[in-house]
Amino acid sequence: MTKPIIFLQKEFRTEFIDKIQAIAPNYQIKTDITAEDLSAVEISVGWTKQFSEQLLASDQLKWVQSISAGVDYLPLKEFSDQNILLSNGSGIHALSISEHIIGILLSYYRGLNQSIKNQERKIWDQGAISYDQLAGKNLLVVGTGHIGQQLSKSIHSLGVNVYGINTTGHSVDGFVETYSIKNMAKIVPEMDIVVGILPGTHETYHIFNSDIFEKMKKSAVFINVGRGDTVHTRELITALEKKNFAFAALDVFEEEPLPKENPLWNFDNVLITPHISGLTVDFQNKFMKIFLTNLKSYVADKELSVNQVELDRGY
Repeated sequence: MTKPIIFLQKEFRTEFIDKIQAIAPNYQIKTDITAEDLSAVEISVGWTKQFSEQLLASDQLKWVQSISAGVDYLPLKEFSDQNILLSNGSGIHALSISEHIIGILLSYYRGLNQSIKNQERKIWDQGAISYDQLAGKNLLVVGTGHIGQQLSKSIHSLGVNVYGINTTGHSVDGFVETYSIKNMAKIVPEMDIVVGILPGTHETYHIFNSDIFEKMKKSAVFINVGRGDTVHTRELITALEKKNFAFAALDVFEEEPLPKENPLWNFDNVLITPHISGLTVDFQNKFMKIFLTNLKSYVADKELSVNQVELDRGY
């Protein structure tokens, strides 16, 4: 009888291949795969469109371990219909994204962004550099999961007051106060910084829209490192044109790469980064802590012990 396959859709170091094999000796581990192999895949680490149709056509696929935290790009309905387990990489990118956000805020408030532009033009003009103080600012984290909690922890020592938004408004350690997502528009006017760290779901689609942007302080900063489709791009552009708030830093977009003709490129008060906030040092080691933990529980009883995604909710 052919052994079931663990299909690694990403290259991993030999040390991790060995650990996988030690935990699951009755499985084959493959990174290169044939059409015939696909029908024997029980566990897929990662997911690409190239193999999606064949894997879903098989009745052998039982578990997908997503490499990313967000899973909105996956065929969640098909997974649910076929009782396929799904786990994600939530938590891996928390420190990297937190440092990305803090770097943006320090650069903005200390005038470093303008200084970089002036250096390119060899301009020495101290009076042209606007500056402010990050300490004492009210920061609203929209999405109080792993990343939001790490951001709160990391930025606390800089004297920032961190508030949170989540689905129900339940309290979370490290936040001054938390509110339900339905009350976000009421809280935004009190905030100096609004950071989106939301997954892409039906409930979060275009949740950052004109209703939110028009209620922000004129001096406020908006940062999005969650999913691109949580922001209504056209309404964001309108808000920037109307100067509803002072500055936006965007790492994710509804369409990636961001088209050259998109007006967002042309704003002086917008920082665009090419979906890099989650790039993580020693990613393989961090990811494998999640996968190997789940693999042990899956081999033992066909259940997952960490980061299992609720398919109907999308996270």
